[in-house]
Amino acid sequence: MYRRNIRHILIPLAAGLALVIGYNLFLRPVLPPHMVRLTETVEPVAPPPAPPQGRWPESEAKSVRVLDQSVVPSTPHEGLLEAIRDEIEKHNLSLAETKLKDLPPAVLSDAKSKPFVATLWNNLGLQQERLNGTQVSTKAYKRAADLDDSNPVILMNLAHAYWEQRDRALNAEFLMKLMKVAPEEPFPHLAMADLLHEQDELQEAVKHLDQAADRARQDPGLQSYLTAVTAKVRRIQSVESRMTARSSTHFVVKFDGEEDQGTWISVLEILEEAYREIGQKFGHFPSKPIMVVLHAKDSFQGATGSPAWADGLYDPALGRIQIPTQGATTDRKWLASVLRHEYVHALLHDRLGASSGALPTWLNEGLAMQLAGDAWPELDQAMSGDITVIPLTYLEGSWVALPAGASTVAYLEANSATHYLIERWGMARVDELLNALQAKSSVAAALENKLFVSYEQFHRQWLESFERSRS
Repeated sequence: MYRRNIRHILIPLAAGLALVIGYNLFLRPVLPPHMVRLTETVEPVAPPPAPPQGRWPESEAKSVRVLDQSVVPSTPHEGLLEAIRDEIEKHNLSLAETKLKDLPPAVLSDAKSKPFVATLWNNLGLQQERLNGTQVSTKAYKRAADLDDSNPVILMNLAHAYWEQRDRALNAEFLMKLMKVAPEEPFPHLAMADLLHEQDELQEAVKHLDQAADRARQDPGLQSYLTAVTAKVRRIQSVESRMTARSSTHFVVKFDGEEDQGTWISVLEILEEAYREIGQKFGHFPSKPIMVVLHAKDSFQGATGSPAWADGLYDPALGRIQIPTQGATTDRKWLASVLRHEYVHALLHDRLGASSGALPTWLNEGLAMQLAGDAWPELDQAMSGDITVIPLTYLEGSWVALPAGASTVAYLEANSATHYLIERWGMARVDELLNALQAKSSVAAALENKLFVSYEQFHRQWLESFERSRS
């Protein structure tokens, strides 16, 4: 999300008043000028229910299942299969995988042994996924599906792995097959809806979301998610139905033909430059074209549900960068800043796939600012004002409920903490941190395992650096 220019707020902020007023209900009173509270304890504000931000409802992730491998089929190969099963149960995964790969052709051609070997591959994949995520487990699920492509559990596990890795193998043909094999499962319809709205077939996407909701009646969490996503898709369909679309190699821009016709060329030029420059810096390029929607100034907030202080956003649930066109035709610098910032959010979502929800907001926003090369004079001004530090742990979730003054501090901290992270450890280590988050590690565990510091140590060291930069 890109922060609106708030110079009208920062004038009193520089005098030390705005944050005092803004934080009376949100945080404790500020300290005297140029001091940072290093051990501040802040009670988080309970935000209103957030719109769906990720591509994977938690309840659906839990539907990945293990197959019963307790009974080994009575065949001439029984002893060999039993030994592999035991290695999986003892978590000797490398040895089990080697033995599975070395099985003689006679085992795989045996009618009784073949489905059991598929079960072993499936269960090996589950163990690999628990340890290292779907980047490692997908191959095992593929092996299982090759051996038994009618087993709904195996195909569902493979589908979830494809979904999380944003693998293009999760295509319409695969999903149609999955719907036949697992007709009562909501997930294939959810994934099909996701595929359809990426292709801008919003009406068909709504049909599959409705079918997913019909099959998720016993899961309140998934029902809530589907209701929210369906409402979003319908709202977008209503807003975008009158729009014109233009494409470049890597982007699709939709805009109101009457108001924005002169803007889309500039938008595509800025985005293609960002594609090359930021992609090289980050070492990742999008797996598919990214959609950008230019809203008339009076429809942006209503269409997107964004806070009043936002100048743009990337919606991961629908895979769209959305910005208002107010100022776009007269201020190319502003337009470039907003587009580059939101493009990094899109790039991070593409990089992390279904695990993008595990990325703490402070790191998501900080990387967007650092990689996009954002220059925010208002943050430089805020650095010289009175600041009550918000602990990074309170900036991991949604910022939608933050008031304008608090959002200034949140962006300031995100930018500073991420700059410190990159400067001290380098982008290669940051990429390792992202891999750990993608494998569902907590922020604390990822920092501990990849940077060899605890969350508390990182926070303290960053604050010391932050305080020095303010003196």
